[in-house]
Amino acid sequence: MTARLPVFPLATVLFPGLVLPLHIFEERYRALVRHLVDLPEGASREFGVVAIQAGWEVAPAGPGARATPGVGDVTLHEVGCTAELRQVTELADGGFDIVTVGRRRFRIADVDESSEPYLTAEVEWLPEATGSDEVADLLAARVIAVFRQYLGLIRSDPEEISEQLPEDPTVLSHLVAATAALTVDDRQRLLAIDDTAARLRAELRLLNREAALLRQVRAVPVPLSELASPPTPN
Repeated sequence: MTARLPVFPLATVLFPGLVLPLHIFEERYRALVRHLVDLPEGASREFGVVAIQAGWEVAPAGPGARATPGVGDVTLHEVGCTAELRQVTELADGGFDIVTVGRRRFRIADVDESSEPYLTAEVEWLPEATGSDEVADLLAARVIAVFRQYLGLIRSDPEEISEQLPEDPTVLSHLVAATAALTVDDRQRLLAIDDTAARLRAELRLLNREAALLRQVRAVPVPLSELASPPTPN
């Protein structure tokens, strides 16, 4: 099943269930927000968020100038996630502050750069896990344990470490992918994995890698200030 979606290229990866606030200042994306707001009551107010793979998606200057995303200026990743518009605040300068929530993953099948002021794409919906999966349940318990250890290395507030984590394996996999300090490429690879168990396995490897790096950084034998000058002779 395919659908036509407005697409918003960003230097980040959105996951289902995660909140994404945005400040809309470019006119073409103001037009996108106005389009979504003007949809009939009950209509789906979604647009696609796709991470930029290469380049920079910036509107050209000058009256009547049009951007051409995907043609020399920017290359998009193939897999993205829809953002559902939840809150809109119109600003005095005509821009918007919006709050969105990630909903469903998709793969770009075809890109249209000319029919609207903003990019649109024909997308294919990607499957999401449903029902019970014993392997995913077991992996989720391991990911929770390793993730708490990881949080203990990057956070100083015990209350932040003890926060409740979701037990649903799919929800947990999206939360960990969005919360851990990973690169865009790492997050993109996790978003593109269809199977929850496979995503959790990948996250275990990434969390163990990041935790090992953090422990190495903290295992400095002498204070960094002492490394700035020669040691004092005994």
